[in-house]
Amino acid sequence: MSYEAVVLVSFGGPERPEDVLPFLANVTRGRGVPPERLAEVAEHYQHFGGVSPINQQNRDLLAALGADFAANGLDLPIYWGNRNWHPMLADTVGRMRDDGVRSALAFVTSAYGGYSSCRQYQEDIAAARAAVGADAPVIDKIRQFWDHPGFVEPHADAVRHAAATLDPARRSTTRLVFTAHSIPTSMAATAGPTGGRYEAQLRETARLVAAAAAPDLPYDLVWQSRSGPPQVPWLEPDVNDHLTALAADGVTSVVVSPIGFVSDHLEVVWDLDNEAADTAKRLGLDFVRAGTPGTDPRFVSMIRELVTERLNPADTRPQPGLGSLPVWDTCPADCCPPPRRRP
Repeated sequence: MSYEAVVLVSFGGPERPEDVLPFLANVTRGRGVPPERLAEVAEHYQHFGGVSPINQQNRDLLAALGADFAANGLDLPIYWGNRNWHPMLADTVGRMRDDGVRSALAFVTSAYGGYSSCRQYQEDIAAARAAVGADAPVIDKIRQFWDHPGFVEPHADAVRHAAATLDPARRSTTRLVFTAHSIPTSMAATAGPTGGRYEAQLRETARLVAAAAAPDLPYDLVWQSRSGPPQVPWLEPDVNDHLTALAADGVTSVVVSPIGFVSDHLEVVWDLDNEAADTAKRLGLDFVRAGTPGTDPRFVSMIRELVTERLNPADTRPQPGLGSLPVWDTCPADCCPPPRRRP
């Protein structure tokens, strides 16, 4: 198939204090999140004036991607639509239709497989197309990129630079801690050939980044940003609990790397730069947080390369990643189903 545009699909975030609660209502609809948890998360956003960094980060990525496309002769318009806040994906798809776009590729700002990190975005795309109607453009999601050099290498450089700020005399008691968004264990343990994809890919990314950035440091993969009902088990340990355990084991310094994320949005700057940093301070741990790819030129070029794979499949698809897990171009229709809701 030929493609006439690219659409950046992301999570979205509030940009005014009055946006916060409606945004959170969109995020948590149908998930049974307690009102007190919503109020707690809303306060996190109000700490930053009710503005999430993610939309501006996406605007910066769009600008960088447009410049990269132009510099490399890739003549495709780039659109942007969000899952949970403006610009909403359905509105964007409607604008694409009005502009005469009949087919497009979607780049999703999530590197990994799994329901909430991949399949749900495909459902969002399908729902947006259905809302626009029969003349909505066909939109195909670009493949996952957890082990692509353009994703791994910026994370590795960030870890290397962060570790260099710590006391070298404490190197032997320094630990590298990778984090990603926790998910329900029922979602992580989905049966079938695509089961366990999210956690397995994250562990592969952690291995690749650690080997490239700090092969002498022991490392762990832990979890952050749990948001579900307390009675539902999620992946553990939480990063704050893990820091407590590390301090008890004699670790003196930690480098925290949020490999589950592509930019420094609110779950990074609040959950890590505030909560985890406060935990480390209370425990007497030296703490430094590594950055995320953001608009690193290698990450931007990666997106163009993934687009080119789909434009020229006979020549360039699929390119192998740095890791040992299989790489594929499209997901089967039954890939990564949602977890069953408890009654």
